Amino acid sequence: MSFEIWLVYFAAAIGLSLTPGPNGLLSLTHGVQHGFRKTIFTVLGGGLGFLILIAASLAGLGALLAASEQAFTLAKWVGAAYLVYLGIRLWRAPPTLVRAEAADGAGRTESGASLFKQGFLVAASNPKALIFFAAFLPQFMVPGTGFLANLAIFGGTFVLVEILYELMLAFAAQKIAPWLSRHARTFNRITGGMFVGIGGLLATAQR
Repeated sequence: MSFEIWLVYFAAAIGLSLTPGPNGLLSLTHGVQHGFRKTIFTVLGGGLGFLILIAASLAGLGALLAASEQAFTLAKWVGAAYLVYLGIRLWRAPPTLVRAEAADGAGRTESGASLFKQGFLVAASNPKALIFFAAFLPQFMVPGTGFLANLAIFGGTFVLVEILYELMLAFAAQKIAPWLSRHARTFNRITGGMFVGIGGLLATAQR
């Protein structure tokens, strides 16, 4: 791949990351609730999930989902159910936002492993993203390039962009957390409702 083509892909990856999606929303929510340092686990989990999606797309699973009605339906319902579960969990969460001690990595927060798992599952359980990568990546692929080289270039670039974007969201969210402290329950219900809505849209999505 030439440097010029990579720059085009890099710009496209930035545009894709800036598109509102469940992982960005999750990073924003966790930034408010758990602080920036804890949300790094969420972001890294999402990065791994996206890397696996890109690897699966390069291996042809995206094309398989696009061709199989039953496989796509099963995958989208699993992904939608998890997003709805997260939404209900957020809706019912107590109105507690990040405090100074949480911002420093202490205080009442979930474990890093739990946040990592949530970020990973939100990214990896989205069949629409898998199909999108399967359709998007071939526009930039060079014939004859091996799987690992393609994964390093395409996966590495996109995951790096996505991680930086989500870290910025988490940092900004931590900064506005004190301002939201008087409206914690409203924040939980708005973000929880958004997750339920995204899950509903995913469940009704067509190929």
